[in-house]
Amino acid sequence: MVKKALELRDMLEYRYPENLQYSPDGTYLAFQVAKADEEKNTYTRDIWLVKDGKAAQFTATLNTNIVMWNDDTHLIVTRQAADAQPGVTDLYCLDVNGGEAQKWITLPFAMRSMKKIADNLYAVAGSIDKNDPDAYKDSAETRKKKLEDAKNEADYQVVDEVPYWFNGAGFVNGKRTALFIVETGDKLQVKRVTAPLFNLEEFEVFDNKVYFIGNTKDRNDSMFSKVYAYDAKTKKTETIYGKNTHYFNRMFMINGQLYALASDMKEFGVNETPNFCKVSKNKVEFVMDPLRQLHSAVAGDTMLGGGRSYAVSNGNMYTLATDEDHVAIWKYDSKFKKTVLFDEMGAVFFMDASNDKIAFARETWNSLAEIYEMNPDGTDIRKLTDLNGAVLKDKYIAEPKRIDYTSGDEKLHGWVLLPQDFKKTKKYPAVLDIHGGPRTIYGDEFFHEMQVWANKGYVVMFTNIRGSDGRDDAFADIRDKYGYVDFDNLMDFTDAVLEAYPNIDQTKLCETGGSYGGFMTNWIITHTDRFCCAASQRSIANWVSMSFISDIGLYFGPDQCGAKGLFGDENTAKLWDHSPLKYAENVKTPTLFIHSDEDYRCPLPEGMQMMQALAFRNIETRLVIFHGENHELSRSGKPQHRIRRLTEITDWFDKHTK
Repeated sequence: MVKKALELRDMLEYRYPENLQYSPDGTYLAFQVAKADEEKNTYTRDIWLVKDGKAAQFTATLNTNIVMWNDDTHLIVTRQAADAQPGVTDLYCLDVNGGEAQKWITLPFAMRSMKKIADNLYAVAGSIDKNDPDAYKDSAETRKKKLEDAKNEADYQVVDEVPYWFNGAGFVNGKRTALFIVETGDKLQVKRVTAPLFNLEEFEVFDNKVYFIGNTKDRNDSMFSKVYAYDAKTKKTETIYGKNTHYFNRMFMINGQLYALASDMKEFGVNETPNFCKVSKNKVEFVMDPLRQLHSAVAGDTMLGGGRSYAVSNGNMYTLATDEDHVAIWKYDSKFKKTVLFDEMGAVFFMDASNDKIAFARETWNSLAEIYEMNPDGTDIRKLTDLNGAVLKDKYIAEPKRIDYTSGDEKLHGWVLLPQDFKKTKKYPAVLDIHGGPRTIYGDEFFHEMQVWANKGYVVMFTNIRGSDGRDDAFADIRDKYGYVDFDNLMDFTDAVLEAYPNIDQTKLCETGGSYGGFMTNWIITHTDRFCCAASQRSIANWVSMSFISDIGLYFGPDQCGAKGLFGDENTAKLWDHSPLKYAENVKTPTLFIHSDEDYRCPLPEGMQMMQALAFRNIETRLVIFHGENHELSRSGKPQHRIRRLTEITDWFDKHTK
C-alpha cells in the first residue's frame, strides 16, 4: 500500500515534550508540551500530568514553563505573559487538584533556575550586572528610571571583556549569574550570596546546604571552575575546592559524600570526557572513568527544549549515556557499579527518577518523542503518551538501512533512507548529511529533514565518523586532524553507499551539514567536486577569524586545530591550515550558505567569507541570512524560519538534480 508523503510543513504539527519532573513523593509526573504557532511565529507550551500511569493535559492557553515542584501537589511555573515587566520574574503556583494559576511571588531579577532548601526558603540563580549587582534592591521608581536610561543607550553596545556575547543570550558583557537566597514567608526577602564578578554555573541543594560551581570572571572567562557551599543555617559560604585545576559539573550526593563529574582537560583537550570524582575540602579524588559522555549527544531536529540528563534516588545515580549510535540509561550504585537499565536503538533526550519509577522521553526511527516510564530496575517499560501518532499516521517513514564500512583502520557504520517503493532499476539522487559537534552522533531516530528528502525521492545517507561521540575519547579526538581523517571517513562512506546502491546517480549527489557539519561542507567543496551541489549551514570557514569572534573561539579554535595558542606564526599557520577558506580557489560546487545573524557560536562572517570567495570566482552561490536567529535555527528557531530554512535547502537540491 502506498502511504502518504511526509511533508516539509508537517513539522508545524509536531508536539515536543520537555522538562520531566516527578513530584517529591513520586505520585505525579509533570512535563511541558510545546507546539508551533505559525501565525505568531512562536511556540506555545502547556503542562501535562501523569498519575497512575495515565497522562493528561493539565493546562491550556496559559503558555507555561515548569520551574519546580514546591510540594507534592503544587507546581511553580512561569508564564509567557504579554504584560510581563522586564528585569523581574513573576512566578505562579498551580495546584494539581485543580484551580487557576495563582500569582505566588515576583523576583526582582531575571531568574535562571530555582531549587527548594526548606519551607519558605529557596536557592535561585539570577542575572545581575557586575556594575550594578544590587539592582534587585531597587524601588519600582528606580527600576523604571534605569529601564528608561537603558532605552536611551539601546543604540550603543560597549564591550570590555570576553566573551562579550554568547549564543542564544546575545551580548553578555558585564552580565553574571548570581546565587540568591529567597525567603517567602510573611514578607519576601532576597539576598545575593555571590560576589559581583562571580559567575555561577550550576548549583544543587543537599541537607540545608547549597553547593555551587563557578568562578570569578574579570576580563575573560576561566576554563576551570571551583566548588563552594552555602550553609542556609549559618548563612556562611565555604570554599570546598578553590584551585583552578578542573572543570566541574553535575554535582550529586550519595551517603553524605559530594561527587561531581570533573575534567582537567590535559589528555584530550576541551572535549575530554569528565570522570566521576569525589570532591572534599581541597581535594579531588578520581573514582572512575565512565568512558562515555553521560548525556544525550544525538543530533536531531525534532526537539525544542530539554530536561535533566540524570537523577539521584535511593542512593543510586541514574543517567543518560551516549553509547556508540544510541542513548542508553545507566544506573550507578553507591560503589559506582554500573547497571544498564535501558539499551535500545533510538534517542533518549531527558529523564527523571522517583523512588519507584524512571521516566524518559524517547524517539525511534518511526516515532517522534513520547514519554515512557519503567521500574528502577529497567523492567516493565510503558509508553505513557501518544503526542504525535496522529501526525505520522499513514505517512511514509523511511526505515534506516545500516551500511558497514572500513575507513583506514576504523570499522564504522552509517545508514541510508530509501524513498518509498524504492526500485533498483531506477536512478535516484542522493543527499549526504553531516552532523555537528563534532562530538555528536547520528542514530536510527526520526530526523525530519532527512525524512522529507526521502519522501521527495532522494536517498539520504548519514554516518558517525572519527570525532563523533559514542565511543571513547581516543575515537572522538580529532584535534589537528580536522579536514583529514574525517574527510577520508566521509568519502569512504559515500563510496560504500554507492557500492551498495549502484543505481544512485553519481552526477546527482548533494551534501549538507551544520556547525561542524558546516565546516565539513566547506572543506568538502574545497577538496572534491564529486557533489553536484552543497548547502553549508552555520559553518566555520576561517579558524583564525572564528577563534577571535566566536563565543567559544578563544579556547575551542586553538584546541581543535592543534595550536598551542592564538598568537605567533606557528599557531596562526595551524589555524589557517585547517581553514576551508585557504583552499577556496579549488571550489567548483554550487553552494548555498545558511546563516543566522545572532549565531555567536559560528558567527555570520564565517559564512560571508566563504560565500564571497565563491562569488568572486563566479561559482554559483547564495547566502540566506536569518535575522533574529542563532545557532539553534534548525532545532528551535521560529516556526516560519525553520520552514524557510528547509525550503531553501530542498529547493537548492531540487534545482541541481533536475
